[in-house]
Formats: sequence, C-alpha cells, structure tokens
Amino acid sequence: MNGFETMGKFLMGIGGTLVVLGGILWLIPKIPLLDRLGHLPGDIRIERPGFTCLVPLASSIIISILLTILLNIIARMINR
Repeated sequence: MNGFETMGKFLMGIGGTLVVLGGILWLIPKIPLLDRLGHLPGDIRIERPGFTCLVPLASSIIISILLTILLNIIARMINR
C-alpha cells in the first residue's frame, strides 16, 4: 500500500470522527437532562469580577460512570 493511501485513510477517519463529535456537541444542548451538566451539586464554580473558574467534579464522575457502562456493553457485544 502506498504511503499516501495510508495517510488518506487516516485523514478520512479523523474527519469522520470530527463530524460525529461535532454532531454530538451540537445535539447535547437539546437533550433535557444533559444541559444540567456543569451545574450539579458538587460542581465548584468560583466567580470574581473578570474571572470565572468552573471545576465540574460531579459532572465528571457521572460522565465517567456512563462511559464505563457504555464501553463495557460494547466490549461484551464484540466478544460474543
């Protein structure tokens, strides 16, 4: 296989991934429960004049748990 073919397939894969991620980011605000991410109890928000810092601890934990469950389901389906 030519080096350009390999690079072309790699770039097409990256482009497809970016399209999917862009679509997901575009749709997230339209899902009722997901617009609360970043505003949950346990998320730290510090606001000062000219400065805002957000540390989404609770949101990060919930996303981690959901992705772990999703990836375990996908891995079990692949290993059948």
